[in-house]
Amino acid sequence: MVDVAIAAAFVAFAVAEGLAGPGDQPWWRAVAGGFAAALLAWRRQAPILVAALVVLVNVLTNPEAQFSTLLSLVLVCFTVGYETRPPRSYVGLAFVLVPFIGVSIVDGFEPSDLAAALVFFAGPWTVGIVTRDRATRAEEAVARADRLEAEREQAAARIAQEERTRIARELHDIVSHSISVVTIQTQAVRRRLGPDHAREAEDLAAVESTAREALAEMRRLFGVLRTDGESASLAPQPGLSELGRLVEQTSTGDMATTLHVEGDPVELSPGLDLAAFRIAQEGLTNALRHSGAHRAAVTLRWSPTRLDVEVEDDGRGLRDGPVPGGHGLVGIRERVALYGGTVRLEPAPGGGTRLSATLPLKDTE
Repeated sequence: MVDVAIAAAFVAFAVAEGLAGPGDQPWWRAVAGGFAAALLAWRRQAPILVAALVVLVNVLTNPEAQFSTLLSLVLVCFTVGYETRPPRSYVGLAFVLVPFIGVSIVDGFEPSDLAAALVFFAGPWTVGIVTRDRATRAEEAVARADRLEAEREQAAARIAQEERTRIARELHDIVSHSISVVTIQTQAVRRRLGPDHAREAEDLAAVESTAREALAEMRRLFGVLRTDGESASLAPQPGLSELGRLVEQTSTGDMATTLHVEGDPVELSPGLDLAAFRIAQEGLTNALRHSGAHRAAVTLRWSPTRLDVEVEDDGRGLRDGPVPGGHGLVGIRERVALYGGTVRLEPAPGGGTRLSATLPLKDTE
């Protein structure tokens, strides 16, 4: 639509200029000028052809060098430079320059004619090339940014999936251990029953059989979750009871680590206990490896309805952005979301970073 509107304006200008010329000028020259201007509507689809036709009309019908036709040639030269690539762009420029120089030589060539050719024809053609190159670079930059954004989103999705799988493996160990305990305790109770409790023994045997089947299915589930070469862990999953030892282990070298407990601790389910430990572990790992901190503090705040886990350090803070490729914060968010909690990573009041996670305790009541 823009090209059509531009062509219509040029047609009106060319016809008006032709009709306003000397009275002895043939009317068909005004019509030819309007026709040449109308061709501008297709200048992007066939730039070289349109350039050749506009030049031909100009040579045959425009001995007075009307301004409208000159403007048409200027626009055509810009379009040839913008829409075509070498060597076609050189051909299009030659279609305009050669006839102009040829007519100038026939009429008596002057240096000003060469200057006019450079300013009105070669100049717009060069501007078209430069504009095209800039537009191409801008499009490439946008495409590159979109590609990088897509890659970042894919990487984030992959990291989240890896963390979900890791959490599922840990919960698998917890559930498998619990089922094993149920199986052993059920078997022990069944064996203590006497002949007078045959019906009860049968029920407990059914519970024991179901538990063993569930444990077998859990082992198959681990086969789906495990990575190549990974075997089931025989060690129990850690919990907050191991947090003191973790703080001692990280309080070495250049970073001093402390542990603060506020409120009265309550017994947590194994999964929630593991989640709280992993949150504190990741916060300390980030402070030790990535923040350059000299001090870190872990705080557990207990209340009847929630547990707040906070890790604060005095390192570089968040000005450098998240650690590239880090899985830790993604894993924390996945764990906290699993139990309906919230997590925040924010600047600490005195400088550094503060990781705060809130875990509801309603599931432990």
